[in-house]
This record gives sequence, structure tokens and C-alpha cells, in this order.
Amino acid sequence: MKVKSILISQPKPNVDNSPYSELEEKLKLKIDFIPFIHVEPVDSKEVRQQKIDITKFTAIILTSRNAVDHFFRIAEEMRYKIPDSLKYFCLSEAVAFYLQKYVVYRKRKIYVGKRTFQELEVSIKKHKDEKFLLPSSDMLKSIVPQQLDKLGVDWTRGIFYKTVVSDLSHLREVSYDIVVFFSPSGIKSLYENFPDFEQKDTRIAAFGNSTIKAAEEKGLKVQIQAPTPETPSMTMAIENYVKEN
Repeated sequence: MKVKSILISQPKPNVDNSPYSELEEKLKLKIDFIPFIHVEPVDSKEVRQQKIDITKFTAIILTSRNAVDHFFRIAEEMRYKIPDSLKYFCLSEAVAFYLQKYVVYRKRKIYVGKRTFQELEVSIKKHKDEKFLLPSSDMLKSIVPQQLDKLGVDWTRGIFYKTVVSDLSHLREVSYDIVVFFSPSGIKSLYENFPDFEQKDTRIAAFGNSTIKAAEEKGLKVQIQAPTPETPSMTMAIENYVKEN
């Protein structure tokens, strides 16, 4: 079946020449961006109730841009002047680059993984004597605490923000040829908003094994998967699928 419309369950990229805009123009598609989940801050009072004193940590593990934003927000709310000696362990180059919004990059001790948490472990192992803080959402992949425990480092998780299901009621009468998901939370949001959702002719695209698994557990058929050796990005996977159809 021909593809004309695609719904991306994430915010629209805030760049003009994103891969999606190129895809939209190249294949004459209509691509809409509607976040199925959103983030809400946890205030400093709630962080204190978690018995977290951010002045006691010598290193921060940052797994996302949200983690960066909310760590510095909490530090400001607590009137904590972040020392130059603080070490930053960033999950990816994108997260490390985003860190420049708050610190002078060249003057800080920043360690960067390539993309997965296992790749960041190499740097963490070399600094096992640090006291690590992991600012995170209330929803965290289990592999992160499992691997930190396995490494035997002194670490504490702080819930600095929460992942919340968005109201999608305005989509009840709207249909798309492809709906794209990037996390199990997106699948959860779909069914919390529309418990009676039926896939019918809608094609499902899912990024990552955990997202694919969450979709299949709900009885959805996933026609487009990424990353794969042939299609490392979601835009490549969508392009291949659209061309084939």
C-alpha cells in the first residue's frame, strides 16, 4: 500500500534541514510530529525528599539532554555553585555537545560514550573512586542500574523529572499510513489514550528492540524496524519501506 502520511511520536526537530524534512520533500510525504509523551520537572523539595545532597557528588552520569537540563535546573534551585572539578560522563557525543549550553566545554572533565551505556562503562571503570550521581526520569532502562551495580561503583539515582503520557484525544478521528515509535513509553501512551486502538492498515515503525517488543506485546505488527545493519537510522528504514511500496 502506498504511503502518503507519517506520524512521528516525538517533538519536531528544531533544525531546518533535518533528515525528516529531506525525506518529506524527496518522497512527497506529509510528516507530522506529535509527542506521545512529555517531561515534567520534579522540584528541588522532592529531590531533597529522596535524601540527595548534590554537593556530595564528584561525578555526574548524563544519559540524555533532559538529564542535562534538569540537573542544572535543580542545581540552580538549590543555589549550588557547581565546582570546576566535577566530572561529567555523557552517554553520547550529542549529550556531551548539549552540555556546552551550561559549561565551558574545554575547561571541564568530560568523558563521552559512543551510543550505548556499555561503551561509557570503560570511562567509568577508570574513575571507580568517584561518587556518581545519575539524574534520571522516573522511567529508566534497567540495564543502567544493573551495569553500575556490576561495576561496583558508588552511585545514586536521583529522579529529577518525570515522563508523562500526553493527551492525544485530538487524534481520535485522524489516521496515518505510518506511525513511528521510539520507546515503549510511546506504545504505552497510545493505549492509554486509545484503549480500543486497532491497527488495521496502519503500518508501525519501531526503533530499538525494547520498542519492538512493547509493540508486539500489544499485538501490533511492526513493519519497519531500526536500527539494522542495512538501515541504522529510522529515516533510512522509512525511506526503504516507502520506495518498496
